[in-house]
Amino acid sequence: MKRIAIYPGSFDPITNGHLDILKRASRAFDEIIVLVADNVEKSSRFTVQERLEMIQDAVKEMKNVTVDSTRGLTVKYAKEHGAKFLIRGLRAVSDFEYEFTLNAANEYIDHDIDTVYFMSTIGHNFISSSYINSLYSSGVDISNLVPKSVIKMYQQKK
Repeated sequence: MKRIAIYPGSFDPITNGHLDILKRASRAFDEIIVLVADNVEKSSRFTVQERLEMIQDAVKEMKNVTVDSTRGLTVKYAKEHGAKFLIRGLRAVSDFEYEFTLNAANEYIDHDIDTVYFMSTIGHNFISSSYINSLYSSGVDISNLVPKSVIKMYQQKK
């Protein structure tokens, strides 16, 4: 039986922290779907299509990783695609409360889908998409914090 996992998030944009978790998770699962959340109530710097393109470019060497998007619930998407696991990252204690509540809601919806947490490695634990957007807007060089596809997309949006 294939171990399929979903790695959900807004990925606005994807960061090297996300990729670090994804690379480590790809050793534990047979197949991973990076799932871009299309939340129409949340303002995003990049469109869903742009985020999909950035991620696809960043994961092109990872043979067991695919990329998709959804407007629906992650756990329902997981069930529809035969996934039994959700992948989440934890950077700091402050992430735990949010993740704890999210896990409880997901478990309520479908108790057959488990969440697996990966701790950020040192050097990635301060990186968040919103922080990246702020740094870039302030003229800070973010090239060591994101894949090249993100830099290209920022440059195209100027």
